[in-house]
Amino acid sequence: MTDSDWDTVTVLRKKPQKSSQLKSEQAVNQARRSGVQIETSSKYGAASNKQHGTSMNTAKLDRETEELKHAKITPDVGRLIQQGRQAKNWTQKDLATRINEKPQVIQEYEQGKAVPNQNVLGKIERAIGLRLRGKDKGQAIQPLGNKKK
Repeated sequence: MTDSDWDTVTVLRKKPQKSSQLKSEQAVNQARRSGVQIETSSKYGAASNKQHGTSMNTAKLDRETEELKHAKITPDVGRLIQQGRQAKNWTQKDLATRINEKPQVIQEYEQGKAVPNQNVLGKIERAIGLRLRGKDKGQAIQPLGNKKK
């Protein structure tokens, strides 16, 4: 028992502050009270919730009077899709599953609200067997083996 020293005193100290704690309002106020020099700088665009800056073209776009819209499917193409689908006794959902699209896509094409996508139109043409584009709109598609020579 002679190896234990009862006269030794252990002093516990606080951990040094992290950089995020040094930047807190409380730490800044404490530094001001103690007379320590504090450096402050404001950042450009700070405290504004802007994601992107404006460009010179913004004013030009604001002055633009013409309404720019995407081209939509014409109503006759929508009717052709509907007629071809009904000739095969398919629902919109049946056609959509056959071409791997959502039923909502078929619905928008039939109503004439869809922006035309050539890939989707090609899939629909092959599924219902009718041409939806070009000069032979509404004509049956020739099967691959029966091409005219």
